[in-house]
Amino acid sequence: MGKLSTLDRFLPVWIIAAMAVGLLLGKFVPGLNTALDAVKIGSVSLPIAIGLLVMMYPVLAKVRYNETGRVLADRKLMITSLIINWVAAPAFMFALAWIFVPDLPEYRTGLIIVGLARCIAMVMIWNDLACGDREAATVLVLINSVFQVFAFGVLGWFYLQILPGWLGLPTTSADFSFWAITASVLIFLGIPLLAGFLTRTLGEKAKGRDWYEGKFLPKLGPWALYGLLFTIVLLFALQGDAITSNPMDVARIALPLLVYFIVVFTAGMVIGRILNLGYAKTTTLAFTASGNNFELAIAVAIGTFGVTSGQALAGVVGPLIEVPVLVALVYVALWARKRFFTSQPLSV
Repeated sequence: MGKLSTLDRFLPVWIIAAMAVGLLLGKFVPGLNTALDAVKIGSVSLPIAIGLLVMMYPVLAKVRYNETGRVLADRKLMITSLIINWVAAPAFMFALAWIFVPDLPEYRTGLIIVGLARCIAMVMIWNDLACGDREAATVLVLINSVFQVFAFGVLGWFYLQILPGWLGLPTTSADFSFWAITASVLIFLGIPLLAGFLTRTLGEKAKGRDWYEGKFLPKLGPWALYGLLFTIVLLFALQGDAITSNPMDVARIALPLLVYFIVVFTAGMVIGRILNLGYAKTTTLAFTASGNNFELAIAVAIGTFGVTSGQALAGVVGPLIEVPVLVALVYVALWARKRFFTSQPLSV
């Protein structure tokens, strides 16, 4: 801990402070949420989009792209990630939604949409903080992105109409925009990925890897956390009034999300340990499985059901619960590293 910067050492404090500042701004500054949401990239507020891009770029600039081949060769990791992300996790969220909010169809639908939106952005931050495998995270996020474009609409149709019908439950009609999903992936992953790749390629070519990783990256790295904190402030500011005005509704949405994040993360860590993936890849597996693409979930909920809908509120509560919980799970992962992975290599 003594070797960490003040920003890294007190990150939970800064995140809690950012959440509090955002809530206060959203509650007491008239018209702030309207102003922040006035200009958008896709269906996401421009200031939030800028924060996300600033957050993602330094992490993706750290990736050694010439080493991604070893990740693709790891069939255990690839297959396990696909099964958890696209079979187990959405089914688990479907079950949680019906268990916790069976009487609130709007919130239930919103939760199911959150479960279908696999993480492509903030997972890079959590994985990096927990010393996971950057190259593996990049590859898994890319795979999730491809699946997201082609599978999101099909899975939404299955979990909102087909499966409830089989079980004798009420169904929900929803028409998901293929272009909204594609735009989310291209903007929030494609832009920072291209920038990170070009930065490393040109930087190493001009100055060499030692300079790039020893001098350039340490200066660039803190901007990921600056972007994270900026994004958190804006997220809470945009919904500060809705959150503080509907605390019981937020609590009902938050509970299944809390269970979801903890259980899926734990399952990823346990499965990775059983498969002998090593700490770094196991951590990456757990975070890529438990995180969600809140940009896409919010955009889909707003575009399909409206900005004031219960589905949109459920989408917004997603990152508000995900951020503090996954920060806590970063510390859980680092504790597990010392407790359960001491006899294993960090990455196999």
